Amino acid sequence: MTPSTSDTAQTADKPTWGSTLKVYLEPASLRMLSLGFSAGLPLLLVFGTLSFWLREAGIDRTTIGFLSWVGLAYGFKWVWSPLVDRMPIPGLTRLLGRRRSWLLASQAVIMGALVMMAMTDPKLALAPVVWCAVAVAFGSATQDIALDAFRIESADTQHQAALAATYQTGYRLAMIWAGAGALWIAARAEVPAAMAGGVVGYQHGAWQTAYLVMALSMLPGVLTVLYSPEPAHRVLPPSKNATEWLKSALVEPFAEFIARYRWQAVLILALIATYRISDVVMGIMANPFYVDMGFTKDEVAAVTKVFGVIMTLVGAFIGGVLSLRVGVMRVLMLGAVLSAGSNLLFAWLGSQGHNLQALVWVISADNLASGIASAAFIAYLSSLTNVNYSATQYAMFSSMMLLLPKFIAGYSGLYVDHFGYASFFTSTAFLGVPVVVLVWLASRVQSASSP
Repeated sequence: MTPSTSDTAQTADKPTWGSTLKVYLEPASLRMLSLGFSAGLPLLLVFGTLSFWLREAGIDRTTIGFLSWVGLAYGFKWVWSPLVDRMPIPGLTRLLGRRRSWLLASQAVIMGALVMMAMTDPKLALAPVVWCAVAVAFGSATQDIALDAFRIESADTQHQAALAATYQTGYRLAMIWAGAGALWIAARAEVPAAMAGGVVGYQHGAWQTAYLVMALSMLPGVLTVLYSPEPAHRVLPPSKNATEWLKSALVEPFAEFIARYRWQAVLILALIATYRISDVVMGIMANPFYVDMGFTKDEVAAVTKVFGVIMTLVGAFIGGVLSLRVGVMRVLMLGAVLSAGSNLLFAWLGSQGHNLQALVWVISADNLASGIASAAFIAYLSSLTNVNYSATQYAMFSSMMLLLPKFIAGYSGLYVDHFGYASFFTSTAFLGVPVVVLVWLASRVQSASSP
């Protein structure tokens, strides 16, 4: 049977495996590796690692739980995303361009706040540490806004999955460094018991060293920004007054999205708001769960902070390749199913006691699923943006992705206290069922609207 012209065209258009893999070595992909590291570093430093530090300093668990809401800064970044998208930074934007100037400014805020946090002992004064954490989160969220726009404007739609995968690789490597690395540095910076009067306990100097090293670890991202080309400049029409500027910067990006997708916008926004809910809600209670199960800090650091992140990188790579080969929506569905299902493994792990081998298997499955889901989801969000409003629209999407899950996650400790870990992990798995339905509906709508 002779192949049809359309079949031949489709075969010719489909990339080979060699060209698919080569995209990861392109300069744009390598830049996203470094910038992804810069984006991932602050997150654990105001969540997991900070909570470990605060608990060791004698801060109660209730206070630590409420402090997790510092992460809501990421959920509200859409509020100031129009400023990042449109407003120049005096002097700096003229030298570096719109995207790179905002990246550099936000990185400076992160580094400065980390240094100030390092110099403050939460055992003696908690409030300054909290405000520094808020500043780190604000700077990190602003960096995300500018970085997402930088990424989207640096390549065409076909390359977004690969950029998302390399971004995730850098991001996860930073999480290893900010998680296991920070704990390792703090442990080795401790004064020996003999020099500490024979008492081994909390030592602020050890954490000070760790956080100063973390601040310096932002430098690769700073250098990448300085030596990267600014994406093609878009000439924006001048605004006659403040009202017109607010309309073009704040109203038009949201109105354009609604006008483009009409009733489908409700479905898309619902999917965005819930896609990562199983992972985010479960993640808040993961570290307390490991402690309660009797796993040591070394075991948790090695398995969850290092090996687990490596499995996430593998998942992100697989997700990026599969998105190029079979399409983003299919991989989005796969990620939704795997992310929800892997939470059930934690309920099973709770019945195994202190079983290191079981922990390794559960972390492997969970992080592999998370990597696949993340790569596909970032590519999906990128495909929804209009290049004229890339920073504002992507900030809106990524904010919605975190807002509801992080708010619910703040109460996860109360749920565990009342119903136990097994019920909690099972419930978070069931949170993923509506997500699977929404992905299926979005896929059908996309197929129906395709020419």
